[in-house]
Amino acid sequence: MTIDGKYGVPTVAIHTNVFERVVRSVARVNGMPRARAVFVPQPVMGKSAQELRAYVDGNDPVTGRPVMQEVIEGLTRPFDAQDLEKVVYERTTPRMVDAGTEDELQQVFLENNWTDKLPIVLPTEKRVAEMLAHTSHKPDEVVGHMRPTQFREYWEYTVEKVAVNAVMAGARPEYFPVILAIAASGVSGRGSTTSSAAAMAVVNGPVRHELNMNCGTGALGPYNHANATIGRAYGLLSQNLQGGSEPGLTYMGSQGNNYAYNCITFAENEERSPWEPLHVSHGFKASDSAVSVFGGCRHTAFTLGLREAHWQDHVRNMLRGMDPREHPTFVLDPIAARQFIDRGGFDTKDKLIDWICNNACMPAGEYWDYQLIQNYVYPRATYGEEPYASMLKAAPDEMIRMFQRDEIEVVVVGGETNGYWRIFGASYGKTVSIDEWR
Repeated sequence: MTIDGKYGVPTVAIHTNVFERVVRSVARVNGMPRARAVFVPQPVMGKSAQELRAYVDGNDPVTGRPVMQEVIEGLTRPFDAQDLEKVVYERTTPRMVDAGTEDELQQVFLENNWTDKLPIVLPTEKRVAEMLAHTSHKPDEVVGHMRPTQFREYWEYTVEKVAVNAVMAGARPEYFPVILAIAASGVSGRGSTTSSAAAMAVVNGPVRHELNMNCGTGALGPYNHANATIGRAYGLLSQNLQGGSEPGLTYMGSQGNNYAYNCITFAENEERSPWEPLHVSHGFKASDSAVSVFGGCRHTAFTLGLREAHWQDHVRNMLRGMDPREHPTFVLDPIAARQFIDRGGFDTKDKLIDWICNNACMPAGEYWDYQLIQNYVYPRATYGEEPYASMLKAAPDEMIRMFQRDEIEVVVVGGETNGYWRIFGASYGKTVSIDEWR
């Protein structure tokens, strides 16, 4: 679309047919509903060169016309007035809906894809006003911008719009500054990727106790009202304030992800952690209240404790079980955190992260053969970006690092009922002050 619209060069994009709706939608919201596109069958992955050639020599499964004929026509047909006609796309939803019974209004929200398909608390003016009373910021103040993918335009949203979604999630008004801080991050809890990612939010500071958030037994489960509804609000505000999250249109997760229901929201157990809290690692004071948001949550590896003889091998195996495109976030029960000190001498979080970075290694040939590395890291290496350019020069059997140091995070949470711990594949996004949204 950039080549077409900005430079006036005819361009034809080729997609597989399962993306037809989303391709048309992205073109429309970017002001080019008639952007030229051709479709071939899905899948492409695993097909031989002969099978792929048959796709190109065959017919477009959407239109039934020859693929190459459509490509040639798209490249040679001049632009006309309709092709270049500016399209205005409304990046908002109505402030009010028509009055109705509770059942009728629940159905309206359901049919408009404004919910996570579970019943909601209806956002009446009174309930929204109660939510707004817990922040000093004005209802019409812009909180941030969000979009499900880089190919869509950002939507802008206000304090009031965030409050509506907080009410829908069942959050109490006193939780609102935390929800506003999450919204201000701009990190979507409903990101559209075929890999079916979810999000994670970790709360630090005094606000954890003010809201009775759970950082102990069952903290990542459905047992705490604040954890559950703040996380649900994160998901609802993401889908509604970024322009939607509808399978096949604005959400393309191949399998979907159950983590997305409450965006894995919890408080860190700072009191039982042997290290500095997560928000302190990212520049805040321990006395500050802040929330850190992560994207890309899809992979989890777990184990019990650290054995004396082979713990290093066990941890390396867990890391090797991850796709190297993911970023490892160690989520440790306090018992496991102390074992990392006892076994490895990691009396600071930095020492543990250094060890992880230096020990998560694999042969270069194996690393560069991963599909996601080919898709996203290999181009950066060929453009000369370090350290990937140097890694690309390594011999196939040379051991190279799977992850960069700044891709690794450590969080302590749990009630010490046992030393279980896990590694989430979760990419750190941003840490935002909650105090600034009070």
